[in-house]
Formats: sequence, structure tokens, C-alpha cells
Amino acid sequence: MNYFELFELPVALKVNTATLSRKFFELSKKYHPDYFINEIDQAQAEALEKSALLNKAWKTFQNPDETIKYVLQLKGLLEEEEKYELPPDFLMEILEINEQLMDADEPAVKAGLESTIQQLQNEIYEPVKEMVENYQEDSVSEKDLLQVKAYYYKKKYLDRIRRQLAGMA
Repeated sequence: MNYFELFELPVALKVNTATLSRKFFELSKKYHPDYFINEIDQAQAEALEKSALLNKAWKTFQNPDETIKYVLQLKGLLEEEEKYELPPDFLMEILEINEQLMDADEPAVKAGLESTIQQLQNEIYEPVKEMVENYQEDSVSEKDLLQVKAYYYKKKYLDRIRRQLAGMA
């Protein structure tokens, strides 16, 4: 059973958080191990397994990037520890940002870098925005999902730089 089946939700790259919260609390009650204390061992084990799966799914769905990663894995398009090759032009931009990061000891330079990173993030999100926000499993091709995969890996690079920049404060 995948996370979407557990939550009785359609597969989505962006999960409706209001629906998700309501469903999480409903399922938490339903599968809470304490309610199965007087049941046979098999029923207790199943409840414990569903409860653990529910918590993993909840954690995944709380993070938009992890949700995208999970859907790509579900579709067999992303593997753990995969060596993904990003386009050279993107890597050049990242290299330039990293060089600027080394000289970012002044607040104005940091602010400029943050702005550059946000602008780049907007640029990489634009081609996949419609797909991410309105994903319908039966109308999206593998080629489209591979664009989402490229976005996912590019965003990981930008997030890493953002963390470095935040750590310099």
C-alpha cells in the first residue's frame, strides 16, 4: 500500500494540506495500536504497521519536495542515491553563485545572493508549475515527469546553497 492509497487520496505532486490533516487524524484514531490491545497478535501487528506507515506518509506529505520525490519514486523515475546529471548551464550558474557565496560577508552581498537564488528557483519552477500544482496521474507523460525530476534535483542544489547562506548569519 502506498501513501496515497493509505490516505485515500489521488496521486499528487502537491497534496491539499487541509484534506491531509483531517484524514491523518481520522486514520490515526483508526489505526492507533492502543485500540488493538485486546486483539490477536496479527491484528496488533497490522495496526502497528499501518500506524508507522501513516506517520511516514504524514512526514513525507508535509514536505513538498519529499512529496515530489515520493511520486517520482512511485513511478520508477527516481532512485535513492541516484547520480543525476544536471545541465552544464545550470551548473555554471551554481558555480557562479558558490563563488559569490565565498565573498558574502556583507549583508548587501547576502541579500543580493538570496535574490539571485530566489530568481533562479522561480525560473526552474515555471516550466513545471502547472504540472506540480494540478497533477493528474492519467494525463501526465513520463517525459513530463522527467521535467519534474530535473526541477527536483535543481532545487536540491539551490536549497543547499540557501542553507549555507543561512549558516553564515
